Amino acid sequence: MRRSPIRFAVPIALLFAAATTAAQSYPSRPIRILVAYPPAGTTDILARTVGQKMSESWGQPVIVDNRPGANGNIGTELAARATPDGYTILMATAATHSINNTLYPGLSWDAVRDFAPIGLVALVPNILVVNNALPVRSVKELIAYARANPDKLTHGSPGNGSTSHLSMELFKSLTGTRMIHVPYKGSAPVLADLTGGQISLTMDNIPVYLPHAQAGKIRALAVGSAKRAPAAPDLPTAEEAGVPGLIAVSWFGLVAPARAPQRVVDQLSKETARILKLPDVHKRISDLGAEPVGSTPQEYAAFIKSEINKWRKVIQAAGVRVG
Repeated sequence: MRRSPIRFAVPIALLFAAATTAAQSYPSRPIRILVAYPPAGTTDILARTVGQKMSESWGQPVIVDNRPGANGNIGTELAARATPDGYTILMATAATHSINNTLYPGLSWDAVRDFAPIGLVALVPNILVVNNALPVRSVKELIAYARANPDKLTHGSPGNGSTSHLSMELFKSLTGTRMIHVPYKGSAPVLADLTGGQISLTMDNIPVYLPHAQAGKIRALAVGSAKRAPAAPDLPTAEEAGVPGLIAVSWFGLVAPARAPQRVVDQLSKETARILKLPDVHKRISDLGAEPVGSTPQEYAAFIKSEINKWRKVIQAAGVRVG
């Protein structure tokens, strides 16, 4: 005698309903935002700012989990291996998701394959600054001086493969100049030696250097963003100052492990965009010298791919190596 298929319909329907309810009720437990850098840095501050507002809106704890090391690779690998349910996400950076896969060819994760973009959170322009002893007061004068004095100028950076390092490699390739790279362990010693005259210039994150430029301790020449920075509206962009194609910014955005439910990714994206429009959040991020963004997952995915291609060309052309 044939068994009726009806008796199997109820369990299947229940399973489907349970899955649908789980997706619709997101989040139903705490969310973890991984930060692949130490506390108190820009990545950490942005994660905590967004996470606090998510927690207030959704009534669930949002925990920021700092997992620093290896130029962001440790925390990023942890995020790539996390369960793809939307409860573990990562505050990605230009280093982790546009530079490191080229700079470290042996990585076990891929910035595109292993992550689902949620949304771009903020852009932080790099600022081109020189020490006061250098006889230049504009980008064009800097280019002319560097061409007349090949390998005489030194540019510092927080480390090999940092956005600061690669920004100057891009500058040199676009202007046909030669300078010596001096890597440091962080931006603080770069600033100390720049103000002290031990190095000639740098192109690094604007929050670190702008106050010192405004105080007259160093000289700012341009910013690497596509438009002028609100924190320094009188400072030209590098393109305005005479270097077409020099767009050099650090960026930060949220990503989930690949195969996270699209419904959850979209929900996270819309919530992030909403948060970034809040007046207090906008002010806090702007006060860091950053530009709040907010984007769709599709826009962010295209942005990541374009950044990977841009920095890959710079790394390969300059022969940048780590270690």
